[in-house]
Amino acid sequence: MAVKLLIVGILFLVTLGIAAYLTLMERKVAAWMQDRIGPDRAGPFGLLQPLADGGKMFFKEDFRPTNADKWLFIIGPGIAMFTSLITGAVIPWGPDLTIAGEKIALQVADVNIGILFIMGAVSIGVYGIMIGGWSSNNKFALFGAIRASSQMISYELAMGVSVITIVMMTGSLSLNEIVEQQHGFWKDGWFSWNVAKQPICFVVFLITALAECNRAPFDLPECESELIGGYHTEYGAMKLGFFLFSEYVNMFISCAIISALFFGGYNFPGMDNFSGNTLAIIGTLAFFAKTFFFIFVFMWIRWTLPRFRYDQLMHIGWKKMIPIALINLLITGVVIAFTEGWFSKDADNNSASNAKIEQPLGVNTSFEKTKTGNSL
Repeated sequence: MAVKLLIVGILFLVTLGIAAYLTLMERKVAAWMQDRIGPDRAGPFGLLQPLADGGKMFFKEDFRPTNADKWLFIIGPGIAMFTSLITGAVIPWGPDLTIAGEKIALQVADVNIGILFIMGAVSIGVYGIMIGGWSSNNKFALFGAIRASSQMISYELAMGVSVITIVMMTGSLSLNEIVEQQHGFWKDGWFSWNVAKQPICFVVFLITALAECNRAPFDLPECESELIGGYHTEYGAMKLGFFLFSEYVNMFISCAIISALFFGGYNFPGMDNFSGNTLAIIGTLAFFAKTFFFIFVFMWIRWTLPRFRYDQLMHIGWKKMIPIALINLLITGVVIAFTEGWFSKDADNNSASNAKIEQPLGVNTSFEKTKTGNSL
């Protein structure tokens, strides 16, 4: 129990620390792409900028609109932050460590339905945005909240179908098992990572993850040109900080999930040459390297593509992503059926033999011809 609590504490602090410095990374990447310097005043190379931003959020005036719903106004940011943090509990961050002869799993909870847990937590996250927008008693905030809910529903469907495709291939809902089945880098004459087996599924999941995180070009819920600040217009101080912070936590966790589902998680080429704690450390570093690469891709997309119109966003979600994900799921199912031999004659014979009903003792289930007619 003490070890698990320690892992929970470390994961919590690491997640918050990474999310804080992702704000600096975002501004540095934007400056690099726009041929600017970016923040460089707070500390060397601007490394203390996240601390300055956090301090500003803490010391700003915490106000509440007169006609806002008091408790829901407070609960909204809490739900957004809480659901962002709990999703990291089922992610396997690396192979097992061995300390003092005891194996320590670098995972808070190895549940056998890890994928369902993540999808459920992601689905609950929309309530934080909805409650925040509705409780503010501001029509622009409400518009942003409605946009967020409709956007997340449409893109969660395609995301769920793409996750089902991976589950069909691996035969497990456990993230740990999915990562283990992508062992190494090359297996049986082909790449062992799922991205090589399901490239279309990966593209669909990447696009839907962008929409789930409200990242450009899918940042319609907080579209400044139309809705001021969107669903958090009336928020200030650390309540606003929770909403902004949860976006970066979501981005970090989403990129970690992409790495685990499609890019082998902590697996890397040549990992069989290592063992023990050396393998655990290198595997964990490999996982974080993949995660940070996709974080850079998310930021790259944000500062490259223009924002979609709302009708374009809905069109992509309902008329593009969902049909593509469903067709890919159907093709995957047919391929699995053929490779497993479901359509062969031997499979028919085996299914017929398995369908025989055992007769209970003392019961005759055959029809016999008797003098009085047919009877059981």
